[in-house]
Amino acid sequence: MAKKKKAPGGNTICLNKRAKHEYTIETRFEAGLSLQGWEVKSLREGRGQLVDSYVVFKNDEAWLVGAHITPLISASTHYVTDPRRDRKLLLHRRELDKLTTAVEAKGYTCVALALYWKNGMVKCEIALVKGKKLHDKRADEKEKDWNRQKQREISVAVR
Repeated sequence: MAKKKKAPGGNTICLNKRAKHEYTIETRFEAGLSLQGWEVKSLREGRGQLVDSYVVFKNDEAWLVGAHITPLISASTHYVTDPRRDRKLLLHRRELDKLTTAVEAKGYTCVALALYWKNGMVKCEIALVKGKKLHDKRADEKEKDWNRQKQREISVAVR
């Protein structure tokens, strides 16, 4: 029996690269995502964006706000599609309680970091984050440049 081939892009659908630059990530959580059929088909084509998305808590539920899923022309012909609609996040009660208390009391923000496939289902990686100051961003940039420079010197020395 032949093994199933993996997708060329891996399991990741989309990333929020800006969040890693803007915030310091404290704790990560995995949440399920409640989607419609046309959204799943669009995500299989890789048409999702998390650039300005964040998580809101209302009525003891978590909602992903600002995520953009572009509808396919062929798959969403008989639906009224809203690419930026709020999508419900599926979390356990304990996780919801942890997140809501941290956001309300401690001054954290909850942001979506990535969408990916896991066992045929779409999962969303969310995180509790704190905003970085300008000097923190500069320090991170200096550290990245220093690490890059070290790698170049090591690769030149090996040759």
